[in-house]
Amino acid sequence: MATIVSANPTVLKNDPNRPVDKVSKDLGVSEEQFVACFNNVNPTPGGDRPESSERVHANKAVLLPCLQKANPHITNDMLDTVMDRYRPGGRDAQKPRQ
Repeated sequence: MATIVSANPTVLKNDPNRPVDKVSKDLGVSEEQFVACFNNVNPTPGGDRPESSERVHANKAVLLPCLQKANPHITNDMLDTVMDRYRPGGRDAQKPRQ
């Protein structure tokens, strides 16, 4: 029996390793609201650092306005702080490779 290994790991939209309960609580939104907003984000597969700042900005341009519809008090800095708190590697993990 053959095993297929993908060179580009699939990113699950509702990654069970992401502490959605903690992130959503810190942002003042429901878990469902966070997951719905994050569904349109395109994270780097495998948890690697993003290949470019364009990817970081594009993801933020999707995530922040969606979350602000659920909680208008969410700021860019607040989102960064909360996401960095729960991201393996913290803020450094968001620094583009190039």
